[in-house]
Amino acid sequence: METRTETPPRQIEIDGRGAGAAAPPSGAETTVAATRRRPLALWIGIGIVVLVVLFFGIRYLAYATTHITTDDAKVDADTVTVTSKITERVDQILVDTDQPVTKGQILIRLSNTDETTKLRQAQANRDAQAAQARAAQSNVALTSAQQSAQNQQNTGGIAAAQAQISNADASYTAAQEQSSAARSAIAQSQAQLRVAQANVPGARESLVRATADLNRTAALVKTGDLAQQTLDASRASQAQAQSAYQAALDNVTVAQTAVVQAQARYTASLATANAAQSGIGAQQGQLTTAQGRLSESDTPYRITATQAQASAAQAQVTALQAQVRSAQDQVDDTVIRSPIDGYVGAKNIEIGTTVAPGQSLMNIVPRTGIYITANYKETQLGSIRIGAPVDIKVDAYKGKTFVGTVDSIAPASQNTFSLIPAQNATGNFVKVTQRLAVRIAPPKNVPADTPLRPGMSAETSIRK
Repeated sequence: METRTETPPRQIEIDGRGAGAAAPPSGAETTVAATRRRPLALWIGIGIVVLVVLFFGIRYLAYATTHITTDDAKVDADTVTVTSKITERVDQILVDTDQPVTKGQILIRLSNTDETTKLRQAQANRDAQAAQARAAQSNVALTSAQQSAQNQQNTGGIAAAQAQISNADASYTAAQEQSSAARSAIAQSQAQLRVAQANVPGARESLVRATADLNRTAALVKTGDLAQQTLDASRASQAQAQSAYQAALDNVTVAQTAVVQAQARYTASLATANAAQSGIGAQQGQLTTAQGRLSESDTPYRITATQAQASAAQAQVTALQAQVRSAQDQVDDTVIRSPIDGYVGAKNIEIGTTVAPGQSLMNIVPRTGIYITANYKETQLGSIRIGAPVDIKVDAYKGKTFVGTVDSIAPASQNTFSLIPAQNATGNFVKVTQRLAVRIAPPKNVPADTPLRPGMSAETSIRK
């Protein structure tokens, strides 16, 4: 029940403009007029609200029907974790958190005393082995030269042995010819001896007859039966027979001497032939020895063996060179550089800390390559295509919308890559809508006053 309050009638004031001025309406009239104006204003307000709701509602519905939206999105980047390859103590940290760095810039220096010592030792071992390899290679050339000289010497020895064999063979042939001649001389001397011996009996009988004639002649001359002249003739005949007999005896002696000499020459020629034959055997032995020495010196295995030794020494040089490179790498690993252009994120070390291989030292956030990871439900993927435009709203920048494009869609759901993926065949299956990551490339030229930083929450809307 509405309660109205009566307003007392106002007194009409007469101003200086004149007494004929009209009096204001009474309170009852004012209330009636106000009551009549209220529904109109209300309807006007309701109409305005309806128009506003329709305007924004239609826009929202139009946008919602043409876009697929999720707030399960964030700014991402391929952050690089800087690690150490060796176990060493930190000497210097040349950058600080949030500091921009360039690719190749030195971030951390580790102590390199032990690594430098190992490098020098490896270089010394390599240099020593390289000297041995050079000596082994020189030995190959020396062995080749020695082998060539020995081959020439042994070839000369073979030629000399062959010449001596030829000389011994000629000597043996000459000795055989001399032996044949001596044998013929023996036969001739023996024939002459036989002839001389055959002449001795006749000469002896002639001497005996001449002596008997001389004795008879002397007896007859003494008795006067014969003349002295006949005695002289008998004496001459006897002397001649005596001479002939002596000559026959001398011829026998000479013939015997000739036989003995011929036999001696034959024996000597046989000895010479035997000696020459033995010399041939000895020279053949020397020839065989010289040929064996030539075969030994001419063998290719000597050079092959020395070359194998030189190759082994060179291989050891190569192995030691690899050790030098490894030691050099360890020295280089004491200087840790930035692998990319970016910003230093979390720093996990301090000076004096001993780091281990693979230990995380700091993170580098890249300057470029920022992208948006939006996790869409599997029921929303049917209308998403690669290259579709995307509206990106970042919570950090209210009212700011970035326009990107769909870069790729994950090949499997996040649950597939989890440590313990769902086993739907266990019998207690509960269907849960899965989400798949959609990578969105932001605009290339992001304003400097609104940088996109990894980890920022975002909301993405992909145009169907």
